Amino acid sequence: MKSAAVCICALCTVFVITSCAGKAPLPAAPAALEPPATAAVAPPAPTAAASAQPHGQIYRETGTASWYGADLHGKQTVSGEIFDMYGVSAAHRTLPLGTVIRVTNLDNYKTIDVRISDRGPALRSRILELSYGAARVLDFVREGTVRVKFETVAPVQSDGVFTVQAAVFVEEEHAKTLKGRLQAKYETVYIVPAATNLGMFYRVRVGMYPSEEKAERIAAKLALDGLEPVVMRKD
Repeated sequence: MKSAAVCICALCTVFVITSCAGKAPLPAAPAALEPPATAAVAPPAPTAAASAQPHGQIYRETGTASWYGADLHGKQTVSGEIFDMYGVSAAHRTLPLGTVIRVTNLDNYKTIDVRISDRGPALRSRILELSYGAARVLDFVREGTVRVKFETVAPVQSDGVFTVQAAVFVEEEHAKTLKGRLQAKYETVYIVPAATNLGMFYRVRVGMYPSEEKAERIAAKLALDGLEPVVMRKD
């Protein structure tokens, strides 16, 4: 359980780093950054915490979103694009890269369209990570997190290959220790390093599954070991 404790501590470190970014003095955004004009959105009817629609349908989800910026500014995203914290983009765990979603801040009903260009969040309690620029448009930079709803602007396909992120570490040795422990139970366990402006992070991932449902079953098993796994689309 020592590895699990280290895992949780490392996840908390990532959470604190990204959350604190919302409270630190903010860099001046370029004058060109202006919130896109959007139509007023009426208050939505109560919805479930999260709901995924069937294959080839509009995907909708409701939950907590956060924003990220300086820690990854100028770094390459999973899509291959260079992340611009002042632009408008988002990270989601399972939607196909390039998917355009319409996000609504449920506190003030401000809305923005953004494109999925990266993978995240790493915390199960969050459903979406938005760039600093998108957070400015939705007006939740100071708060750091906000309740949102979003939906894809066009139908999306649900097929793909999925993996389970078991943990994220700041120490590579801790990642290797967990990898060794998990290899006794799972055939495929691998480490994905991630470079940020704050240093390296090491993500321990398990398996490659043909459906999100199968990956979720593996995630449930990993949670019994004291981990906080999340399912990610494998790009």
